[in-house]
Amino acid sequence: MTKSFFQAFVLLVLVTDPFGNVPIFVSALVNVAPARRWRVVVRECAIAFALLLLFMFFGRHFLEALQLSDTSLRIGGGVILFLIALRMVFPQPGGIMGDAESDHEPFIVPLAIPALAGPSALATVLLFSSDNVTDMLLHIAALSLVAVVWLIVLLSAERMQRALGPRVMTAFERLMGLILTAMSVEMLLAGIRSYLKTL
Repeated sequence: MTKSFFQAFVLLVLVTDPFGNVPIFVSALVNVAPARRWRVVVRECAIAFALLLLFMFFGRHFLEALQLSDTSLRIGGGVILFLIALRMVFPQPGGIMGDAESDHEPFIVPLAIPALAGPSALATVLLFSSDNVTDMLLHIAALSLVAVVWLIVLLSAERMQRALGPRVMTAFERLMGLILTAMSVEMLLAGIRSYLKTL
């Protein structure tokens, strides 16, 4: 159980990538009054958490409505995670989620969605959908802990960026991308193995 919790926690941290989102949050909040920035960060984290929790609870029904199997979701999720990981390892202009600059206070887009609750994160929590109460509680606990990590990292985003510098932040993001690449390949292989068993 501890291993499962840790794996879920690490995977959610990697796919939501709070450290990689530090530059996005800093640039998006540059025109927001310093006294309001912490409120905006807390609000956006709460929205992202609520959306991911919603997908976790109703993900199974969503799959059934679209007639999608767990296997196809594992394979599709693995592919999406792999593409996100490549963009983390090989950064592109505008960052992973594109240009996040704005002249007004951000609301939902782009900070809650897609910076935190992006396609890869939504696909990941859909995989966590389960009829087992223990598994669901485990995944909810992991997601809650990840939300705490978001708050800690993003509330100190400006100080962190100044202290570490852009080079260290980029190096850390690439390291997380490398780990996520391995996890996405593992997810893809698990989906393929599951599919082969049905033949």
